[in-house]
Amino acid sequence: MSDRNTRHKASMEKLKARVDEKVADATEQRGLVLINTGNGKGKTTAAWGTVTRALGYGYKVGVVQFIKGLWECGERNRLEEDPNLSVAIMATGFTWETQNREADTQACQAVWQDAEKMLADPDTYLVVLDEITYMLKFGYLDIATVKAAIEKRPREQTVIITGRNAHRELVAMADTVTEMQEVRHAFNNGIQARRGIDF
Repeated sequence: MSDRNTRHKASMEKLKARVDEKVADATEQRGLVLINTGNGKGKTTAAWGTVTRALGYGYKVGVVQFIKGLWECGERNRLEEDPNLSVAIMATGFTWETQNREADTQACQAVWQDAEKMLADPDTYLVVLDEITYMLKFGYLDIATVKAAIEKRPREQTVIITGRNAHRELVAMADTVTEMQEVRHAFNNGIQARRGIDF
C-alpha cells in the first residue's frame, strides 16, 4: 500500500472515530428548531422534503405558507390528500405585490392563528413556518409572539423556519441553522422558473 493510501486510510479512521464519538454523545431525544435561510434557492424545497419524510413515517404534519400560498406547489399538490397533513395558506400571496399593508397584516395574523394551533398540538410532530422570516421583517408579526409559541410547543415537536434574513433571535434559539448560498441562479440569466423543478 502506498504512503498516500496509508495516510488516507488513517485519516478516514480518525474521521470515523470522531463521528462515532459524536453519535455516542448524542443522548438527548426531543423536537428541534431548524432554520433554512440565506439567499440561495432550496429553503422551502428542503422543508417539503422533511415534510415528506415525516409523513412517510405516519407522523402528523402542519405547514403554514406565509408568502407562496397562492402559487402552484407541486409538493403540496402531491401530498395534500394525506390525512396527516394540514396546510394553512396566507391568502394574499406575495406581500410585496400588494399595496395594502393593513390587509396583509390581517391575512398574516389570521394564518398565524392556524400556526399557533399547530404549535400547541401535541399530536403534530412537525410544523413548517414557510417564509415566516418576511412576516417578521415587515412587522406583520412580533418576534416575541413567535418565539413564545415556539418555546411553548410540545417537547417532541420539530419546527422548520424558512426564509431569507432569519431574525437573529430565531437563529439564537435554533438547534440547526442552514444557510443556502447562491452561487448562480438561472433566473438572473433570464430563465423562467420551471414547473416541477422550481415549484
